Amino acid sequence: MRALKKSGNHIFLMAYLLIILFPFLFVIFSSLKLNNAEIALNPFGLPKQLKWENYVDAWVNAKINVYFFNSLYISVLSSTLTIVISSMVAFAVTRMRYKKISAIIFSILLLGMLIPNTSLMLPIYLLLQKIGVLNTHLALIIPYVANAIPISAIIIAAFMRSLPAEVEEASVIDGLSAKGIFVRIIMPLIGPAIVTVFIISFLGNWNEFLLANYFLSNDALRTLPVGMVQFRDAKLSNYAQMSAGIVFCVVPVMLFYGLLQKQIIEGVTAGSVKG
Repeated sequence: MRALKKSGNHIFLMAYLLIILFPFLFVIFSSLKLNNAEIALNPFGLPKQLKWENYVDAWVNAKINVYFFNSLYISVLSSTLTIVISSMVAFAVTRMRYKKISAIIFSILLLGMLIPNTSLMLPIYLLLQKIGVLNTHLALIIPYVANAIPISAIIIAAFMRSLPAEVEEASVIDGLSAKGIFVRIIMPLIGPAIVTVFIISFLGNWNEFLLANYFLSNDALRTLPVGMVQFRDAKLSNYAQMSAGIVFCVVPVMLFYGLLQKQIIEGVTAGSVKG
């Protein structure tokens, strides 16, 4: 009976996996087909002939390469800044002597998570316009980092609370300052939480469309989601090339997540266990 139940669970999980992978496989097969006619006649089958030129055309002629590296640069830099700032905030909140001030800061972080980002678009636009960074990559990096700090600081703070205080006490005895403890002791220990925050921040920045669409008017600075909309409008009659562009958007993130999924799960769950 137990073996039958276990087999049933495996069958259910395999079916669930196939449901998730089906749209992605459909896009990959479509991106390698010759034309719309082949996609229409055999939408779910393997391509009769692999047409890799679809990827070349999407990468070069449709400027997916420009949008791709813009997104990569903005996402990596924003996520890195988010980790640095959030780690310092979490260190102050969890190790600060004054518990009332820590509670106030933590409440502000929670409040920041409750405010919808769309309701802040106009104030952010006016602020960026006033400081003169509109239509530059800073116009995205600044709000991306600001929006990610609350949840990132809370995740890292939860992980830091699980660290034994004896580690810091021993460091103080060895003569380390607060800065030394943070850089040389705490940061290496919170590696799983850092990976988790980086992935969450990176995925949010990589897929963000609204701010990138309104804050960047220079085509050479646009990110991949905005570029894909333009690509869709230009290649609306060529579904194979559109599918190739979608693959460029999805595959890097899937590979990145697949390689680091163990650290992500560890970072999310480790803070829930004391000791």
